[in-house]
Amino acid sequence: MKNKLIMFWAIVLIVIVSVVTICTKPTKLGLDLVGGSRLVLEAQPTNAQVTPDMMSSLQFAIENRVNKLGVSETVVQRSGDKRLVVEIPDVSDLNQAKAYIGETAELDFRKPVMKGDEPDWEPTGLTGKQLNRANLSTNSQNGQWVVDLEFDGEGTKMFADLTKKMVGKPMAIFFNGELQSAPVIREPITGGRAQISGGENGFAYDEAKQMVDLLNAGALPVPAKIIEENTVGPTLGADSIAKSKVAGAIGLGFVMLFMAIYYRAPGLIADIALIIYGIILFALFKAIPVTLTLAGIAGFILSVGMAVDANILIFERTKEELRAGRTLFTAINSGFDRAFTSIFDSNMTTIITCTILYCLGTSIVKGFALTLAIGVIVSMFSAITITKNFMHLCFGTGKLKNPAMFGLKESEINVEYQAVETKREKAKFGILD
Repeated sequence: MKNKLIMFWAIVLIVIVSVVTICTKPTKLGLDLVGGSRLVLEAQPTNAQVTPDMMSSLQFAIENRVNKLGVSETVVQRSGDKRLVVEIPDVSDLNQAKAYIGETAELDFRKPVMKGDEPDWEPTGLTGKQLNRANLSTNSQNGQWVVDLEFDGEGTKMFADLTKKMVGKPMAIFFNGELQSAPVIREPITGGRAQISGGENGFAYDEAKQMVDLLNAGALPVPAKIIEENTVGPTLGADSIAKSKVAGAIGLGFVMLFMAIYYRAPGLIADIALIIYGIILFALFKAIPVTLTLAGIAGFILSVGMAVDANILIFERTKEELRAGRTLFTAINSGFDRAFTSIFDSNMTTIITCTILYCLGTSIVKGFALTLAIGVIVSMFSAITITKNFMHLCFGTGKLKNPAMFGLKESEINVEYQAVETKREKAKFGILD
């Protein structure tokens, strides 16, 4: 009983954490619910034909770029031989959407030269192509935001050679054609690291963060041109979301009513477990986070049905054990243990199918597969752990005095076998120790 109480309070704690997560975390909605921008890109090769490998590299680069710029849940998918369709939810400004995709960072190190009577800067050949990574940090002396640069092997050698030749001279750092800083080289730098300080006034946080993101995004593997752009309005919108909530509530209400009428007391326990299941699942969607589209909502609703299905298998098996004359404790354990194999097998086949759909399907199919897979996993926890714990706390140590509580008649119950020398807590499947 002590372990059952510990498990009960653990479930209560999980529910509290889930409720807090739901109240504090925003819900991410897909393009079909909140609208956004839709861009079509076409690869523009210079000297060769567009190959599938080029398009795969371009798709990967675009996905990395928008994700590193903070635009998560963007859909990037192939359309034909040399086109990509990019859908960015909740970004209705087309200029902003194009900036996420098309803006590149041009980092350039230059040395001072004299052109006539005017000083100027001449490229050194060291650019962002030799950059391994950029990081955001603060200057230890004045606390201003700075950008730390880390070069690759080639860049480290080039930077070391330049600093050896330019000791006592300034080296200018240009970003997108604008001078950022020109520190004087005091000694050769061989560690492959440099820093952009932002001049006397320093960088604002947003400015330095954007520079880091753009530098890390890198260049596209093949030039791409935006040939189509438009703003997509929400195809479902707030009205459809409200209708989906009403439909979901009605459906869930009928399911819970059926469970309570047909399975009586265990059905009420299953209803409570089903509510807890919904709270935990929605909290997971917000915590991961999962972008909810219409297909994702469908996967969520389907997983609710599968959670009920597991409870039905368990309760039917429990009723069979009670008809066979098992004690209430033994019947509950037997119902859960013997139904587990069927529940596990059916859910595993669903998860395998979801994995295949997620790996090979389009964005809409992926959303459905992801929400369904998460729902199935949580439903197993709900049916096997939560429902079983509540059943044991309510009935596990008592006798079946009223078969109607389990939807049975007195005439259906056979005579149970009594064994005084065997502890009921150790009984399983009616087998004696």
